[in-house]
Amino acid sequence: MSAETISTIEQARDAGQLTAATVTNVKAWLCKDCMSQYHDRIVEMIDAEQWGKLDELFWTAIPFGTGGRRGPMGELGPASINDRTIAESAHGLACYLRESGVAEGGAAAVTCDTRNKSMHFARLTATTFAAHGIKVYLFESHRATPALSFAVRKLDCDIGVMISASHNPPADNGFKAYWSNGSQVIPPHDNGIITQVENADVIPSVDYSEAVASGDIEIIGAALDAQYIDEVAALCQSSSRDISAVFTPLHGVGETSIYRILQQVGFQKVDIFEDHRKPDGDFPNVPNHLPNPELLEVFDPVIDWIRETNHDADLILASDPDADRLGVMVRNREGGFTPITGNQTGALITDYLLNKRQVAGTLSAEDYVVETLVTTPLVKAVADGYGARTFNELLVGFKWIAQTIEENGGDHFVFGCEESIGFLAGDYCRDKDGAVGALFILELAAELKAEGKTLLDHLDTLFTRHGYHAEGQKSIYCTGPTGKAKIDGLMQTLRENPPAEFGPVRFVEVADYAAGTRTDILGGQSVGTIEEPTGDLLIYKSDPNSSVRVQIAGRPSGTEPKIKFYFFCQSDLPDGNGLNKARAAGDSVMKEVQEALAAWADEQLAD
Repeated sequence: MSAETISTIEQARDAGQLTAATVTNVKAWLCKDCMSQYHDRIVEMIDAEQWGKLDELFWTAIPFGTGGRRGPMGELGPASINDRTIAESAHGLACYLRESGVAEGGAAAVTCDTRNKSMHFARLTATTFAAHGIKVYLFESHRATPALSFAVRKLDCDIGVMISASHNPPADNGFKAYWSNGSQVIPPHDNGIITQVENADVIPSVDYSEAVASGDIEIIGAALDAQYIDEVAALCQSSSRDISAVFTPLHGVGETSIYRILQQVGFQKVDIFEDHRKPDGDFPNVPNHLPNPELLEVFDPVIDWIRETNHDADLILASDPDADRLGVMVRNREGGFTPITGNQTGALITDYLLNKRQVAGTLSAEDYVVETLVTTPLVKAVADGYGARTFNELLVGFKWIAQTIEENGGDHFVFGCEESIGFLAGDYCRDKDGAVGALFILELAAELKAEGKTLLDHLDTLFTRHGYHAEGQKSIYCTGPTGKAKIDGLMQTLRENPPAEFGPVRFVEVADYAAGTRTDILGGQSVGTIEEPTGDLLIYKSDPNSSVRVQIAGRPSGTEPKIKFYFFCQSDLPDGNGLNKARAAGDSVMKEVQEALAAWADEQLAD
């Protein structure tokens, strides 16, 4: 790196055209011989004064978060997913495996979803592992994330990798790292991997074809698929199959898992939506090309097709590109479709599975369900009603649900769920699986249909038993080089100057899971401590004695440039009566609180 190049980028920094972090990262890449293949291109951008492009590619290093490492794909730079950052991730994981005690050998499972360049990145990961002397089981083509988790466990692998950016836009991709239990990595493993990634210099590799020929990379597929499908199918709780549905994989891998499993267990009236059937990383027929089943607009093409064809669908199911999450819509009494949120689906399935155990006489006080701190309190209320245990003091991320199962054993594990439409049952894998959600929600819907009821009717039954529960979310995106600072600033303000009210609700306590404190908002004094978990999460609580109780949780996303707020509202039903009144009260308060917080956040970011 020439003195002239250094001077040029430092002048750009001083003029406010580049961030300080970008200059540091550009220098690091230009100084390393192992990055020599990128040097000419970087210098070319500097000479052309492409400051915006350089900031985009170098302003940060994509970290491991709640769902691994993901971000926009780019030609180079630590702020994008590219050959170097994928190889670094694989190299770091392999080096950490050695550091953790696996002195030689070891095994890894690797697969990918249908995103652009996913198979290329999967092969790059495989060749990097093989160069480290690790036996690699590489799926022949795209597969679901839970199939990867299953493979890690079934093949006694030490590590696993899923190349996917879940529900992100088409420009993104990512690297999900798994440990030997089939769960995404948790501390200290994630931090250890990152240290190895940061220390990466020359990254070894082998020729892909030669590694396959020698058996260092073994191509797997149909045989393991059959075992995975059989194990999920074995979780069936009912023989009821008289239900009609349309399933959309949103151009992802869902046909390889969810649809095959539903067909195998006998749901013959579930059709796949042809316009979303073809695997395609551009997600061409999905509205705005955003394949997220939490976004109601992804269902619009399916609803339009159902109306045009007079299809008798009772439900619509949608999975994200790696098929680990499931969105659900239900036909309502007016003939339209109503969304069932992840919170509601989780509560419905929790009730369904515990009821099955109760009826069969196998329900035990040791049985337990697991949810995160930002998942609906209705799940715990349902479990309490059956005398089952609930583990709910968990940070966001399904890996914490997996850890809880590991710590408490699978014998009495009933169900795990999170609000972002993630569900798991059984002992076959340690990550969420859209197939489990589809299987149980269709079985429940079929049983209810035989009684002349719908999932919406049964949800009202749960509300009548346990009070009306409403939930909502608000994400505030702060992108680019200044985004993280804005997100950190919002969280700091919420910690240091906690608002006492949003809309009509006064908040009396804030729980800070980073500081481990519970603080009375009005008086400012401590009202308790939090031993665990520890993470960047705040939870505001209103008066617990009021008839309408509200909680707001806020946290920075671990995988996207945003701060995410979760809203929970509970309205009492005296003597189990007055559901409509409780619903109206709860929904009204929820709307006002959400609007007030959004206005507050806009004001803070405008300063």
